Amino acid sequence: MTAALVHLITGPARSVREVVPIDLWEKQVGLLVRDHPCDSTMAGRILGQGYAYLLTAMRHRGESLGLAPSKLVDIGVHTIIRDTVAYADLCARSNGGHSLPHVPKAETKNDGSAMRTATVIASDGWDVDLPLWTDAAECGPCHPCHPGNDSH
Repeated sequence: MTAALVHLITGPARSVREVVPIDLWEKQVGLLVRDHPCDSTMAGRILGQGYAYLLTAMRHRGESLGLAPSKLVDIGVHTIIRDTVAYADLCARSNGGHSLPHVPKAETKNDGSAMRTATVIASDGWDVDLPLWTDAAECGPCHPCHPGNDSH
């Protein structure tokens, strides 16, 4: 899978740091460090992949791709969406003004959706931190409850 991700990007990968204002980034890294056992470097990696996932899900809204984050990336996703004012702004700027609902399930999937999601993120040109996706190569705790649902 690593080789497949590498070959998808023909130019330099985009970084979410170009999209997220520095003050918001620092705040959310701090929230992640506060709530999870990681240092600020790992928190930044997790947060970055959370943003890449959400921005990709927004871009592909309505395409029924079955996108799902890995367990580690899901931590970043939850950090982002819990900051509701900033998340609403992200949805307004990046999702045509539409909210991207969060509809988690208690059970995880065992269908490789997290790694397929990493491939979609890479094909959209975002930087993919592959070790954060391979923590649960066969799982994804958050996914649409119903195929075709515009949730994440």
